[in-house]
Amino acid sequence: MPVNVAVVGATGAVGDLMRRVLVERQFPVKGIKFLASAASAGKTVEFNGKLYPVEAIRPEAFAGVQIVLSSTPSSVSKEFSPIAAKAGAIVVDNSSAWRMDPDCPLVVPEVNAEELHHIKKGIVANPNCVAIPLCVALKPLHDLGKVKRIIVSTYQSSSGKGAKGLADFEVQLKAFASGGPVPAPTSHRAQLAGNVITLDWTLDPNGYTEEENKVINETRKILGDQTMGVAPTCVRVPVKVAHSESINVEFFRPVSVEQAKAALAQAPGVVLMDETKGEFPQPIHAEGSDHTFVGRVRQDPSNAHALNLWVVADNLRKGAASNAVQCAEELVKRGIVK
Repeated sequence: MPVNVAVVGATGAVGDLMRRVLVERQFPVKGIKFLASAASAGKTVEFNGKLYPVEAIRPEAFAGVQIVLSSTPSSVSKEFSPIAAKAGAIVVDNSSAWRMDPDCPLVVPEVNAEELHHIKKGIVANPNCVAIPLCVALKPLHDLGKVKRIIVSTYQSSSGKGAKGLADFEVQLKAFASGGPVPAPTSHRAQLAGNVITLDWTLDPNGYTEEENKVINETRKILGDQTMGVAPTCVRVPVKVAHSESINVEFFRPVSVEQAKAALAQAPGVVLMDETKGEFPQPIHAEGSDHTFVGRVRQDPSNAHALNLWVVADNLRKGAASNAVQCAEELVKRGIVK
């Protein structure tokens, strides 16, 4: 069933990708409009070979829209997502504004698409770019042996800071490669070229960053298990696109490497890579893909109930734009959109 779509934040990095992913995945678009801040109104964007004007975000713009794909700051989403929902649309929102709202499902289609049948506010939350691939990889293992606890260390790319982060890294990298002085960072909290830095989020009283707390809370909500232990450390690495994760998974019972690999090999959205053949997930594999790459599956030598794995996914696509479009596909396929 073709539907009327609005892309909010259409001129941003994720909004741009949403447009491309809609075309790539042949989403059934009946009509489409592109909304952004007043500063971007009047510009044009390309979609499926045609140019469309960018409109300012305003309540009237949501008339007749059935699905909204939104990628804006949380403050903008808090104002306009309820307005779009009141106008009759279902909003798939990429900000953190609604993720922990009990009346807004937090959805990774490969993991918990059934939650889309419980949209009380007309808003579906798109999870954090770390939590999405983490849960894609954990879901088949959780079904296999029930996860008791995970320890995850992230290696997050510069594009996690958006277009400004990428531009900052490019300038630094060029100077670093030439052997000259590296200019002061303009987006990242410290020099990223030739360096690894912790993410620049406000620390809570326990010393955890906002990003780390997102991983804890969102992973539990997506997997539907508030008792699951989640211990994250999030850092930024000198990579353009794709986030990597080192994951230690402890189960309530022993799960063998062979069992885990068999489950992962059959899991939707997962590409299992075989280290015995010299294959291992890398950001250059994941960039431009909607899959979650999993490898280095091995027994934890210190814990008979635990396994280690290495996971990589494109943070802009599966970690943001593609997951949102996949949610929209499920809304159509399940007949939730009217």
